[in-house]
Amino acid sequence: MALPQWCVLPGLADYAETLAAMEQRAFDIRAGNASEAIWLVEPPPVYTGGTSARADELLQPDRFPVMTTGRGGRYTYHGPGQRVVYVMLDLAARGRDVRRFVAALEHWVIDALADFGVESRIICGKVGVWVDGDTGPAKIAALGVRLRQWVSLHGLAINVAPDLEHFAGILPCGLHDPVTSLATLGRETTMNEIDSALQNRLGDMLRRTGIAP
Repeated sequence: MALPQWCVLPGLADYAETLAAMEQRAFDIRAGNASEAIWLVEPPPVYTGGTSARADELLQPDRFPVMTTGRGGRYTYHGPGQRVVYVMLDLAARGRDVRRFVAALEHWVIDALADFGVESRIICGKVGVWVDGDTGPAKIAALGVRLRQWVSLHGLAINVAPDLEHFAGILPCGLHDPVTSLATLGRETTMNEIDSALQNRLGDMLRRTGIAP
């Protein structure tokens, strides 16, 4: 299989417009009219609710726009300083193994963070990527995916240098665990550097889904 299209959207990408474009791309992939794609975006502040979102976990509903999505998971925050990665792969051609796909995304983040000297891990029973600090584990990356006719939508979000106080308006992913970022950990880096690390590890991620390009 060919490598997915790799596209970095410039500036702050409107969430609703990007979501609509992603939905259309997934439709075109299934129809055979477009290649698989990976989009890297940085959105303006927004709270997004997945299919398991609970109203009582939206603590400050008037703080930022709130968008309902079809991805899995509960409420999360997206905003400047966060690298959001939308992964549109044809899992029908890659083994139809959803757990393997989610694990591939998690390890993709873990491998990329290791390039910056950050040791991270997954926690059994929780979705996402975590680092261990003086007060215990803190979440540095969130995952939320959706499948439409075996084409994946949504993906992951890595906290590079967002305003972590913005997470206070929700109960992130329904968890009371703290969130952190590369900047908080003392790793000052750019989006371009994060993107390069992810792109360098792309082949490994695709192999973990079951079928490599």
